[in-house]
Amino acid sequence: MKKYLSLVAVTALAGCAWLQRTPSLPPGVAEVQLVTLNDLHGNLEASKFSWDSAAGGGERIIQAGGIDTLGAALQAWRKQDPELLLVGAGDLIGASPAISSMWADEPTIGALNLLGLRATSVGNHEFDQGRIELLRQQKGGCVSPRADKACQFDGPYKGAQFQYLAANVIDMVTRKPVLPAYKIETAHGVKVAFIGTVLRDTAESSLASGIAGLEFIDEADAINRQLPELRQQGVGVFVVLIHQGGRTTDKFDQQDCANLKGPIVDVVKRLDPAIRVVVSGHSHQGYLCKVDGRMVTQSDMGGHVLGRIKLTVDTNTNTVRSVSAGQEVMMPGAWPADPVLTAYIDKARQRSNAALAKPVARLAVSGIKREKHHDRESALGDLVADSMLYAGRSFGGQIALQNPGGIRQDLETLGGNHVTLGQALAVLPFGNTLIAMNLRGAQVVQLLEEQWMGGRATSRGFLQVSDGFSYEWDAAQPEGHKIVPGSVKLNGVPLEMDASYRVITNNFLAEGGDGFPTFTKGSGRAPTNIRDIDALTGYLARRDQDGKPAGATAPAVRFKSIQKE
Repeated sequence: MKKYLSLVAVTALAGCAWLQRTPSLPPGVAEVQLVTLNDLHGNLEASKFSWDSAAGGGERIIQAGGIDTLGAALQAWRKQDPELLLVGAGDLIGASPAISSMWADEPTIGALNLLGLRATSVGNHEFDQGRIELLRQQKGGCVSPRADKACQFDGPYKGAQFQYLAANVIDMVTRKPVLPAYKIETAHGVKVAFIGTVLRDTAESSLASGIAGLEFIDEADAINRQLPELRQQGVGVFVVLIHQGGRTTDKFDQQDCANLKGPIVDVVKRLDPAIRVVVSGHSHQGYLCKVDGRMVTQSDMGGHVLGRIKLTVDTNTNTVRSVSAGQEVMMPGAWPADPVLTAYIDKARQRSNAALAKPVARLAVSGIKREKHHDRESALGDLVADSMLYAGRSFGGQIALQNPGGIRQDLETLGGNHVTLGQALAVLPFGNTLIAMNLRGAQVVQLLEEQWMGGRATSRGFLQVSDGFSYEWDAAQPEGHKIVPGSVKLNGVPLEMDASYRVITNNFLAEGGDGFPTFTKGSGRAPTNIRDIDALTGYLARRDQDGKPAGATAPAVRFKSIQKE
């Protein structure tokens, strides 16, 4: 308890230092305070944060964030500076926990409205559901590709009261940004232009049909071309909100770090010299860096940290004299509660809890077990892989592969073998999305061999495979040669090593997670934008509707050893 209180005290004291505006500014000088947020990803509730500060003390794992905590901090800071501006750098929604995603992320948009967000760049996850849904989330309405989720949280959805910015997302027909490129705000008599962009490689991580007709152009070029128009409107202070990031070995709150690497560095170096501040995102790492004399910040993810930036402006020349920045860890209890945001999160929890208790489908058995140590096939692994294959059929799926570590709990049931949404979410809590890709037969075999690489087969576990796919291995053989030749089959037919097969997996594995680099070599990659939990519940419901409830008490023996380990 003492350690917790000390952390709260440190956070509160740091906040006090930032909240105090410079007293008695000289004539011709103004001070503008910004608060920045990136990669919230619909995390309305607090979650684990690894706090490793430049101030020392070692790494500490704490609970941080939560929309009520953000509201409390902002409420306190605005008492010191009512003209403080809250802005974002993308991915504020998408890949969200159930409390947000089950309502088409409308609870998060509503919370951001209450927080007083002024503007944010779009992120790649704002395009998860395509252009039409992004525009609906901006403008409001109920016509949505997620008709089962839209306007279900709090009646008709009224839209975002803040502005999404997308200077480098161009409509191929009109040749204009699909959303405004910038927004001008005024604080303490100073006009500040916020220019927003998303990483130019967004198309590679989005479903092609969802972004059809859109072009993602170079970020720096798109930003620089806005300045002449802004200057004509009397703006001399420019802040970039960009959903692109980098990495550094420095602590998240290390002042003036000089070790930033990654795509953001090249973008910043090509910006107009008048741009002194760049608020970044995407890489989920906190930093306060200097690149070519400019301040470049990012504040972790999930609402764990808010960035604080102070601009000192020469109002005679309409230019920035100096920039300073810091990071504030969002420690619950560090600020007096904001009753509005507290009531809002309570409402979201109540609505979500009621929905999570709803039955999804009936199983064929009273419960389905996973293997806690992941070192063999499980009945639940079979079911999850089958659900992935079912969801991926429209993307040409032939084989589905799931990592056992992503299956967190047994699938429990209520009376009558019914499963609730909450019970299903306990099985797949990460909100991973499904990816389709092409792999040659030889690559599929290599993937299977990678299960033993580094002696991690018992700790990392065996990939769970879908119905129709099977193989055997020989435990006596060395690494790289354990798969029995000719035993890898699809629907009873041995795989052809040069033939191409359509594989469905989750985005974690698709990026080489769990030590499977061959997944990164798949061609024809297509993000399905289908979450694994939606694939599972949809599959269970369909099987129940067809009168063939899913589930078994024992695995189907889709892979086996020809020897004892």
